[in-house]
Amino acid sequence: MGFWDGKRVIVTGGGGFLGGAVCRVLEERGVPASSVFVARSAVYDLRERAACEKLYRESFGGDPADVVIHVAGTVGGIGATMARPGEFFHDNAAMGLHLIEAFRGAGLIERGARFVMVGTAAAYPVGAPVPLREESLWHGLPSEAGASYGVAKLMAMEMLGAYRRQYGMRSGYLVPINLYGPGDHFEEERSHVAAALIRRFIEAADRGDREVVCWGTGSATRDFLYVDDAAEGIVRAAEVMEEPKAINLGTGRETPIRELAETIGAAAGFRGEIRWDTTKPDGAPRRFLDISRADELLGWRPAVSLEEGVGRAVAWYREWAGECGRLE
Repeated sequence: MGFWDGKRVIVTGGGGFLGGAVCRVLEERGVPASSVFVARSAVYDLRERAACEKLYRESFGGDPADVVIHVAGTVGGIGATMARPGEFFHDNAAMGLHLIEAFRGAGLIERGARFVMVGTAAAYPVGAPVPLREESLWHGLPSEAGASYGVAKLMAMEMLGAYRRQYGMRSGYLVPINLYGPGDHFEEERSHVAAALIRRFIEAADRGDREVVCWGTGSATRDFLYVDDAAEGIVRAAEVMEEPKAINLGTGRETPIRELAETIGAAAGFRGEIRWDTTKPDGAPRRFLDISRADELLGWRPAVSLEEGVGRAVAWYREWAGECGRLE
């Protein structure tokens, strides 16, 4: 228990994919449910300063929080971010801005409370050398597709640094790569590549399709991190970090999209052919993280292999989709 003994924790987005995993890790640490306050958007619109002030005032019956873990955000796949860049920028920038300032206004800095912010690897600039290192975050603009989301998250990191220098605010800042696992967003508009392929291969396997068509050549590489591993890194940062030094959370392993598709296809029971539509783009040829800083500062490394994680995600989706009537 140690650090968490008697601590009160606010988790924004605690009912979502990553936030839910953070709550599970806190439970594993021995933090009782009564000491974890999940800030839900239906009650607290964190894009509004008044709602953030209300959150700090109302959580735990008015008793002050000791740790705030900010996971909530307006998120989506590449199609959504390109279609609604203004919304993605405003919502994510406003949440960070108001939560951090309201944290100060609530007197939590003087109490030694910590604020842990979850950023995004979408903030890395186009053309940054791989493996991606934290020092590259400010060395250029992200791709147009993810710039509105990525820059909004980076603004919060800069704000945390400014509040550390002026007010002594204690904080941490994590940069997770592509997440996947149980509870992911499988809806077409919100899903990222791993979740989209899981849904596609399961549906194809159940229909008995002879082939699944995937975009590009399959040679592009990415870094896929199991959601519970990411949550462990976030909780670890809350335990040890004092300043918002960006820390990558990934596997440090290049996984070709072709390997991801084959792994998912096997787990889903798909026995047909995977055909690659080379008229469609691959995107960046290589993209994965250097995770040496996480090892050094947090003592953290991922524990779940791609095969194990995909198997868990496929099993979860089958059960969930079956209960929802999405699978025949």
